[in-house]
Amino acid sequence: MTGMHSVDPLPSGPVGDTTAPAGKGNKTEGHECAGIQSAASASLGISGRAKWLRWMPGLSTLLHYKAAWLRHDVVAGLVLATMLVPVGIAYAEASGLPGICGLYATIVPLLVYAVFGPSRILVLGPDSALAAVILGIVLPLSGGDPQRAVILGGMMAVVSGTVLILAGLGRLGFVTELLSKPIRYGYMNGIALTVLISQLPKLFGFSIENMGPLRDLWAIGGAILSGKTNWAALSIGLGALTAILLLRGSKRVPGILVAVVGAAILVGMFNLAERHDVSILGSLPQGLPRFAIPWIGISDIVPVLIGGCAVAMVSFADTSVLSRAYAARTRTDVDPNQEMAGLGAANLVTGFFQGFPISSSSSRTPVAEAAGARTQLTGVVGALAIALLLMTAPDLLRNLPTSALAAVVIASAIGLFEVAELQRIYKIQQWEFWLSIVCFAGVAVLGAIPGIGLAIVIAIIEFLWDGWRPYSAVLGHPAGIEGYHDVTRYPEAHRIPGLVLFRWDAPLFFANAELFRERVLAAVAESPTPVRCVVVAAAPVTSVDVTAADALTELDDALLAREIELRFAELKDPVKDKLRRFGLFERFGEARLFPTIDAAVSRFHGTT
Repeated sequence: MTGMHSVDPLPSGPVGDTTAPAGKGNKTEGHECAGIQSAASASLGISGRAKWLRWMPGLSTLLHYKAAWLRHDVVAGLVLATMLVPVGIAYAEASGLPGICGLYATIVPLLVYAVFGPSRILVLGPDSALAAVILGIVLPLSGGDPQRAVILGGMMAVVSGTVLILAGLGRLGFVTELLSKPIRYGYMNGIALTVLISQLPKLFGFSIENMGPLRDLWAIGGAILSGKTNWAALSIGLGALTAILLLRGSKRVPGILVAVVGAAILVGMFNLAERHDVSILGSLPQGLPRFAIPWIGISDIVPVLIGGCAVAMVSFADTSVLSRAYAARTRTDVDPNQEMAGLGAANLVTGFFQGFPISSSSSRTPVAEAAGARTQLTGVVGALAIALLLMTAPDLLRNLPTSALAAVVIASAIGLFEVAELQRIYKIQQWEFWLSIVCFAGVAVLGAIPGIGLAIVIAIIEFLWDGWRPYSAVLGHPAGIEGYHDVTRYPEAHRIPGLVLFRWDAPLFFANAELFRERVLAAVAESPTPVRCVVVAAAPVTSVDVTAADALTELDDALLAREIELRFAELKDPVKDKLRRFGLFERFGEARLFPTIDAAVSRFHGTT
């Protein structure tokens, strides 16, 4: 299989990312440049020739760039680069690809997003949340062949980018809102556990065959008990992990940089690679990646398509949340559809330059902000600094131990766990807590790809459940309270003899139409007095389909056979329009449709 130029095989190793708190920065200046894209787009929109520039916010920023920002962007870019290098290498190793691909997947997205991305400060690149998903596709298909892994990772990025661009052009930026917070928390907790487990062998200095999270954990325990631990590698890894965690809250000292540089110095100084068999990164290929189409075999198409779509959803969910958070802080508006298109463009181009799927970073973005970033030029400077490193000093990190890279990934995975939020959900709504646990277990037991499939299925079921089996109520008038309310909550509420007031709290469609008919008839049967009229309080009914329309006809026939008239109150005009199309408006007529419940009750009293 061909299509990519050769990449030197590198020892497998992990990577990770650690959360650094965002600095406050100069708010006045930040807000001054924050509205740049909106202002630029507005001014460019005046000219018909420039309308296409709305898809290139970075160019709009450039047209209004201020010289005073240059120093801040350059300094922030150089600071950012010191973190991007070890993190990019580590995430590539964690995704089952050679470490150099992590740098390629850092350089290209930063440059592309600087043109197409709407956020002036967001940092894109390899991400720990995607590592388990990519690894789940790349490792089984590549069989450990680094060249094949590069091609598979590249095609996943192409698929992901294409999906995101099409979704952005189709204005589908809202789709990630369909995954509720408990489901997202469960999925991300499962991903965090999967990533953490995948890095433990590298931390302990041995290797195992990847068989899935739980079986891997069992194999790791067996390897430790059988004495396979490389104590030199473990000591370095634990030291690096401790340094990262202790310095995580520091705005001045970059914990990841301190950890990896210190580990590399120790390995080189004491020649640990040869004396104690400590696995190291080795020399990186010199130069920049070349354009190449990542051709894959027919047998790989389906899993790569599934994996590409999965990482597209996860990456955009993370990016949209982070983008909105920074837009709120900088008082700007970010179009989610443009964000999706910008992220897609970065993924698509990366796939043709030996990269793999990327996302935004909740740890590197705050580093850029804390370092004083003003615009997208920060990312460009960071990318150029990494490119300069590859062209002039590719051996600089050759002694970097893979156990230290594993520590970087593990620190990032620890930051992915959502424990406090799950505790809060457990206190306020336990069924959603257990829903989250099911998603977590799905990822932990089945793996990342089946896990996200399970999460989507659960999200759809959760979305449909409220409409499928909605709440309904018989209404009465409680003493001293205005309006009509649920008699199960107000048992002493007055129920009008001969009249059933029935409220249905959902759209009326095929999945619940029969249930609606059954509940209305049950309410009639349970009435304490003989019923002559049923009034449906239809304000919550936002839609009716053909199946529901037929069910209404059947219900009306059943009630008329008992000499009971069916009426509706507060029916919305769009729903009335549908009833007209279905031929029901003429059946019921204006005489059985009322603007309010009070009007329906008054009419009932007037006819009795």
